[in-house]
Order: sequence, then C-alpha cells, then structure tokens
Amino acid sequence: MEKAINNSLCFGLYEDNQQLGFARVITDFATSALLKDVFILEPYRGQGLGKWFVEYILEYPELQDVQRWMLGTKDAHGLYRRYGFKNLTEPEKIMMRLNTNADQA
Repeated sequence: MEKAINNSLCFGLYEDNQQLGFARVITDFATSALLKDVFILEPYRGQGLGKWFVEYILEYPELQDVQRWMLGTKDAHGLYRRYGFKNLTEPEKIMMRLNTNADQA
C-alpha cells in the first residue's frame, strides 16, 4: 500500500489532527484518472462529508483536464452517480490482467 500511495495523488480529510477520510487518484492528468480507496471513517459517515470529499477531488485544479474518470465501488453507486459516473456502456471493451506473482493488496 505504501508504494501505491507514493505513486498516486492522495487526498486526506482531517479535523484538527484526526484523519476522517482518505482517497487517491491514479492519473496522467490528461486522458484518464482512476479514483481509488475512498473512505470516511464510520463515526463521521452520514454527515455529507463523503459528498463534499468527492466534489473536492473532482474539482481539484490539476485534474480539470482529465477526459475519462473511472472507479470501482462495492456499495456507493448512488453517491457517484450524482457526479456523472455511470455503468460501463461497453464493458466488453474493458479487460484486466492479474499478476499472480505480485503481492495482492
């Protein structure tokens, strides 16, 4: 995870010195961005922080030229649809490869 964080654009959500949330973006800052590992700690959920955090990331100045955003979510589809994310229109064109020799995080 340390290597992943070091090679991503990371965002932290804090109150005083307490971290409440985290997200990271893997991007070339032009053609694509992958929003990953978005979380708000349980005691702080339901207060609108997730919505604010996603808006902040999508409006981040260095990311304004990104043409295509992607993400994966287990249970927050409704949240991301508010910001224009949709199911893949042509999932048959998206492929993946797992490297069985790499540590799986």
